[in-house]
This record gives sequence, C-alpha cells and structure tokens, in this order.
Amino acid sequence: MDNVRASSAVPVVNRGAITACVILAVIMQALDTTIANVALPYIQGSVSASADQINWVLTSYIVAAAIMTPPSGFLAAKFGRKRVLLTAIAGFVIASILCGLAQSLTQIVGFRLLQGLFGAALVPLSQGILLDLYSVEERGSAMALFGVSVMVGPVLGPVIGGWLTENISWRWVFYINLPIGLLAFAGIIAFVRETAIDLRARLDWFGFGMLSIAIAALQLFLDRGEQLDWFSSGEIIIEALVCASAFYLLLVHTFTAERSFIDPRLFLDRNFAISMLFIFVIGVTYLASLALMTPYLQTLMGYPVMTAGIVMGPRGLGTMLCMFIVGRLIGKVDTRWLLLTGLGLTAWAMYDMTAWTPEVSQWTIVSVGFIQGAGLGFLFVPLTTVAFATLPAHMRGDGTGLYNLSRNIGSSVGISVVAALIVENVQTNHASLVSYVTPFNRAFEAPAVMESLDPMKAAGRAALDSLITSQATIIAYMDDFKLLMLMSLLVMPLVFLLRKPAAAPASVDHSIAME
Repeated sequence: MDNVRASSAVPVVNRGAITACVILAVIMQALDTTIANVALPYIQGSVSASADQINWVLTSYIVAAAIMTPPSGFLAAKFGRKRVLLTAIAGFVIASILCGLAQSLTQIVGFRLLQGLFGAALVPLSQGILLDLYSVEERGSAMALFGVSVMVGPVLGPVIGGWLTENISWRWVFYINLPIGLLAFAGIIAFVRETAIDLRARLDWFGFGMLSIAIAALQLFLDRGEQLDWFSSGEIIIEALVCASAFYLLLVHTFTAERSFIDPRLFLDRNFAISMLFIFVIGVTYLASLALMTPYLQTLMGYPVMTAGIVMGPRGLGTMLCMFIVGRLIGKVDTRWLLLTGLGLTAWAMYDMTAWTPEVSQWTIVSVGFIQGAGLGFLFVPLTTVAFATLPAHMRGDGTGLYNLSRNIGSSVGISVVAALIVENVQTNHASLVSYVTPFNRAFEAPAVMESLDPMKAAGRAALDSLITSQATIIAYMDDFKLLMLMSLLVMPLVFLLRKPAAAPASVDHSIAME
C-alpha cells in the first residue's frame, strides 16, 4: 500500500469526481474476480480445455495478483502513485481485450496472468487515494463506500457475466472492462494529482524473486499434478523441487538479511500469525466453493448461464449485509465471537451442500449461498481488526501485503485442489460403482431397468456408463464440500488463541482485508 498518506485530508477540488474514478477502477478489478466463473463452461468448449485445465483461467489471475500486490507500495513511492495507477488501468484493459480475443487455452491463461499483474495495484492504490482525500473523521464513510465497491464483484459479477455470455458471447465478460477502464483512466488523468517520488525507495528484489518463484512453482505443481499423475511425472518433481528450494532460500534470506522482503518480526505477533492462517482458509473456502458451483449448476443441473449467475448472486448480498451489521458490532462484541459465528455459518452452508443432488431446489441454492456469504461478512472485518490490533503501526504496511498475499494464495490453492479432487474422485467413484454392474445383480431383472439399462446391449451399457459417471460426479462434489466444511470447523479452536485487544483500535483500517 502507498506509504504516502496524510493524517488529515487536504481540501481537494473535484473530490467527488476523484472518488468516482477510483471507485470505478476498484469495481473493474473486483468484477473480474467472479465475472468469468459462470462463463467457464463456454470458455472451456471454445478453447478445447479439460475440466481441470479450465480452472487455470481463474488461478492464473489470482496468482499473478498475489505476486504483484506486495510491491505496489514500492512502485508508487518510486514512480508516483498516479503514474502507477494509470499504467495499471491501461495494462488491465489491454490484457482484458486480449483475453476476449484469445483463441487457445495458452493464450487466455497468459493474458489472464497479465490481467492479474496489472490489476494487483488497482485496489491498494485506489484505497490510498481515498484515504488521502478524506479526513480522519470522514474516512469511516469513505471506507464503507470502498468496501461496497469491492463487494460489487461477488454480487454483480455472476449476474452480469451470465447475461453477457447468454445474450452476446463469453468474450464480453472481458470486453466490458474497456468502457469502465476508459472512464476511470480519463478521470484520473483529469482530476488526480501526482504524489512525490521517493528516489531512495528500495525493494528486496531477491526476497521478492524467491517468493514469486515459490508461488508460481506451487501453482504449476497443483494445476498440472492431476493431469500428469503427480510424482510419476518428471515435470511435477521439478516444480516441487523448485518450489521447496525457492521457499527455503526465502526463509534463510528473511532471517539473515538486514532488510528482507518479509519482516520476520511480524510472526512474533500471535494475533497476526493466527490471522494469516484464518485468511488463508477463508480464501480456500470462499473462492473454491464458487469455482465448484459453476460446473455443478450448468453441467450437472443443466442451468442456463443466466440462471446460474442469478442464483449465485445472493452470496455477495449476504456478505454486504453482514459487513454493515458487523461494522456496528465491532467494539461492542468480542471479535472472537464474531469470528466463530462466521466460521459456523460457513460450515453450516457447506454441510448443507454435502447433501445436494441435481434435484435441489433454486430456493435452497439461493438461501444456502446467502448463508455462506453471510459467514464471509462475519469474518472479514473482525479478522482484520484482530490481525492488526496488536501489530505496531510501523509494521502494518508490510503486514497488509503479507495478509492479502495469504488470502490470494489460499484462493488459488483452494481452486486447484478442489478441481484436482473432483477429477480424481470421479474416477475412483466410477470404478467403485461399476463393480455393482454384474450379471448377478438382481436389480437388472426388473423389466423397466432391463429396457433401458441392459448391460448385455451396447445401448444399455452406454446409458449405464452415463448414469454411473453422473452419480460418481455428484459424490465427488459432495466430498469436496465436506472437505471445505471440515476446514472451517478445524480452524475454530484457533479463535481462542487470539488475544483480545485492551480497547477497540481506532486506527485499524477495516478495509485491509478487502484489498
């Protein structure tokens, strides 16, 4: 996050126009976290990708954003916040157009990487501009507006993405960034003033490089592991070794360098260290479940893309509503109880989803999605409060980058793991169910069954295979939802290790969690 921040705002002309422009930039970035989800089956068919490969469209964006979020403050200090923000918007829009023009999986994944690299700076730099625009007394309202703009993505993303995909083309889920980006770009050129440049600003390039290599190698390992049969592949072994080596060098450098990319003293703060684990789990459970819902609704249940987007939208509504409620409860209710409530709601939603079949009603999908979103709303703000309440003020800048890095890694790892488990469990479940298809199974003696599922006829065997594959897939999704539920339950005891701050910290920026 930008280090240049006024303690109180200086009167600025056109403050409303500046606010609108930076909010547009935030909305553009926030939309792209979810707008592509409902279009994935269409993209998959267009670029001839397998079920596990198509999730690279999501994970490549998240990984690139995770890598480039921590150095955004350094770039703003070194080159000026306005220049970096304009470059980020222009690069993001160009990358979005290239995504829409992509003709192969390699192209779209590469262009999504570019989107993530440029888009990483949009949220923290826009937030920095808003904090400079408004006085300390006004920042609460400004950050509430900022929070709403960040949450517009989960609310409107699936709906807008579904409408564009159904009525025009999946490519327009990327082209839509062009008008939004042009408005934000023009407004920032016209109204935003440049910040002072700090020529002495330095970045620990070795630490940043090792972290980037470790994250990239880990993601490749997870994304390609199932496809290449894990450690039976030389590529997977190399990726695992590169990840472990880079992480080891990062650890050694962190604890021996005079000033490293990651300040090891951050982890001496118990609240911050535990919160890092919490936000990782939140990243896994929320975005991984969204990645599971899209193929479930469109492939297994046969929902049109627009309907799938509409029934997924209430997740974001639940999050927004509960964020406003929790904002009023902070300081009045022990944040640890709020965290337990959020984890409980998340686990409850996942537990309900473990019993889903393709016959589940739309109302159930909407209501359970709303509950899951509400759980997220009860987690974000309280977790940020606890994470940074006991952290020294001079360490909060580094802590913010690391905190959001953990969330982004959790999201990308979660999506990759659940996708790999779906593929593996479908095969396992299929083999298990097929074992019941024998000449001695008396169920095949029923006339109605023999008519359509006779294993002695080619048509019957084909119908049987289709039915068994469908059942195996349903069970695989149940297993994934069960895993996400267990993760939410297992981290609950850690809440009691968090220290309660002596007083509600007025200086803690509750929007840090949403960067």
